[in-house]
Amino acid sequence: MASIPQKVSERLSQGIKRFQPILTNAKSRDVNESDTVIIVTDMLSEIFGYDKYSEITSEFAIRSTFCDLATKINGKVQLLIEVKAIGLELKDNYVKQAVDYAVNQGIDFVVLTNGIIWKAFKVAFTKPIDQEMVFEIDFIQLSNKNSEDIEKLFLLSKEGWLKSTLYDFHSQKQALSRFFLGAMIMSDTVVEVIRRELKKVSPDIKITSEQIRNVVYQEVLKREVVEGEKADEAKKKINKALNKFSKSKIAKKNVTSDESTTEECIAASNQEEVN
Repeated sequence: MASIPQKVSERLSQGIKRFQPILTNAKSRDVNESDTVIIVTDMLSEIFGYDKYSEITSEFAIRSTFCDLATKINGKVQLLIEVKAIGLELKDNYVKQAVDYAVNQGIDFVVLTNGIIWKAFKVAFTKPIDQEMVFEIDFIQLSNKNSEDIEKLFLLSKEGWLKSTLYDFHSQKQALSRFFLGAMIMSDTVVEVIRRELKKVSPDIKITSEQIRNVVYQEVLKREVVEGEKADEAKKKINKALNKFSKSKIAKKNVTSDESTTEECIAASNQEEVN
């Protein structure tokens, strides 16, 4: 994650101290959704660094429906925020409403919150439309002295957004998902490495890549990791990345070879001049 400026880190830390008692009190009074929206708006401004009057929009209209809040940077909407009453449990069907808003507007991330719990989702523009939870924060449980808690808040801050930290965090989480790791283990490159290492252990036994792949598929990895839409998507992304890397490596090798040939020609030419 990108380093957090000291001034921003201090603001996030102070925000935790200031709003934890406010949220606790609001929950004890079981305030309604409208009052929760007011608290969340103040949090977006005082903690996350958005200008209340130019970068936070209330009741953002999308095709005759409304999303509670939206953040804007340079006039462009970046994040949609669906707010529920502070005492309300955040159920999955609430996420769909927020995601529908995002899809209609072409926005990548949505947040569902009741002021205390904050859930960030990455919208998947697939058929059907889907979403993936990137992270969840329980604001009451945060510590203003814990660097990891400060980093979690930074993901949603204006400064973090300008550094694309939420995108980077999602990419890292995706790369470490069981589907990506499963697809990576099943890739030709990794299977070949395993075959070579097994050859060192049992040099007299012939082991093929296909045998290794079958054992890993049937006995090592869980079926849900290597089958299904998410597994297929991970496999496609990894194959695309590996192919891109291979082409880049070949191109670099060709450039190096051309440079060597050029250097040899120059050296030969210089030698002729000497002679």
